[in-house]
Amino acid sequence: MSTHAPASPSPAATRPPLRLAEMTTIEAAAAVTASPVVILPAGAFEQHGPGMPLATDTIRAEGVAERVAAGLGGRVVIGPPVPVGVSPHHLAFAGTVTLTTTTLAAVIREYVESLYRHGWRKILVVTGHGGNNATLTTVAQDLLTTHPDLQFAWTPVTPLASDVVSGMGVSEVHGHSGEAETAQMLHLAPHLVHGDRLVPGTTATDQLDPLSRLARHGSHPALAVRYDRLSENGVLGDPRSATPADGEAIVDAVVARVTAFVKEWLDV
Repeated sequence: MSTHAPASPSPAATRPPLRLAEMTTIEAAAAVTASPVVILPAGAFEQHGPGMPLATDTIRAEGVAERVAAGLGGRVVIGPPVPVGVSPHHLAFAGTVTLTTTTLAAVIREYVESLYRHGWRKILVVTGHGGNNATLTTVAQDLLTTHPDLQFAWTPVTPLASDVVSGMGVSEVHGHSGEAETAQMLHLAPHLVHGDRLVPGTTATDQLDPLSRLARHGSHPALAVRYDRLSENGVLGDPRSATPADGEAIVDAVVARVTAFVKEWLDV
């Protein structure tokens, strides 16, 4: 069960989100049929600059999962969160805890195996942390072979609302702990944002060294670098310009797009 204060469901929600953690085993058995889609919120435990908490990515994933589940009338149940992800690129910053890709893959597979054993065949991972993406892709491919009757899907959060983010007037360099993530946190968990500590990080390409510029370029082979090389304070962008309204717009867009997918998925 999440240790964070639950985010308020959207006004359009018809009932509170169903959480597997709050059910008895009898209720869980019934939910296999009544709620055939399980959403697993996945995040990270890593630095988010001087102004936001280590659990930022998990909080955002949980916020989306809760709103999707609340809006689907009990047809979806929220499973156990995955609160630690793949974050070795943030280890130069205090408090960061990471799993290896192998460990995260094992955790996701074993969550899925347990749920599969009880009868669920549709599982969706909502990840607030981009560092989990490669592992989730690998797990999805492996499950096609090991569990051919299982339907496993995953989605990031912020990239689903890239059109909304681009309309926010973000910095040339933006992303981690920047405008979009800060806006989401101001909407979902404002009590955890230290507004007086929100400071810009790397905001322009000319602030990056040659290797970092190469790593940030998107039209050639991928290159991994540590975040302390990309930004002295771990921030990409200028979080000072973020607003709760922007955060609400991002979250609403993500929730609408995930919900539309799940509604169609329930019918196939």
